[in-house]
Formats: sequence, C-alpha cells, structure tokens
Amino acid sequence: MRTIYKICSASAWREAERRGAFAGSADDLRDGFIHFSTQAQLAGTAQRHFSGQVGLFLVAVDADALGDSLRWEPSRNDELFPHLYGELDLGAVTAVLELRTRSDGSHDIPELKS
Repeated sequence: MRTIYKICSASAWREAERRGAFAGSADDLRDGFIHFSTQAQLAGTAQRHFSGQVGLFLVAVDADALGDSLRWEPSRNDELFPHLYGELDLGAVTAVLELRTRSDGSHDIPELKS
C-alpha cells in the first residue's frame, strides 16, 4: 500500500465525515483536483500552504485504492505530486491525525510509517 496525505481543516474534514466523501478545499475546488503530498513532501506543503493555521488534520490515504482518478503530476520544483480528480471516498482513508501548530506557526508532522 502506498500512502499519500492531505492536510485540511478540522471543520472541512468533519463535513466530509458527515457527507461520506471529501470534495476538497477551496483551493482544490478552484484547481479541479484534490491536492495530496507524499510523506517526503509533507513538511514543505505544511510550511508553504498552512503556516500559522490551527485546527488542522493530516489525513492518510491508501493511494492504491484511488484507481485511475489519482494522477502524479509535476508541481513545486517539478516534483511529482499526487492529485485526485474526483471526490475522496472515505473508504480509502487509513488514518486521521491532528496536526499540531507550534508557537512559531510551523507544524509538528506526526511520526508516520514509511
């Protein structure tokens, strides 16, 4: 199983749990796909897009369960990032972890299994 990660607000994730699927953040909806990161990309994503934000979750997803809707496309520094074209079925979610915000606005990335 390959695991990819989504950082999102707790409120957006609670709404996804209520609906049974995650449609994406405002940025995802604007771009037409749900942005994910690999474990190696997480710290950069948190710093670049979520610095200073509180009340965030880190959602772990089984990439293999997403099928052809998941595409690996060049993004930041021409690295390949996972992008999901469609809603995230919560059945592919393997864990939801709190993303703690430090006093300097950075985040503690939980220890993750490789």
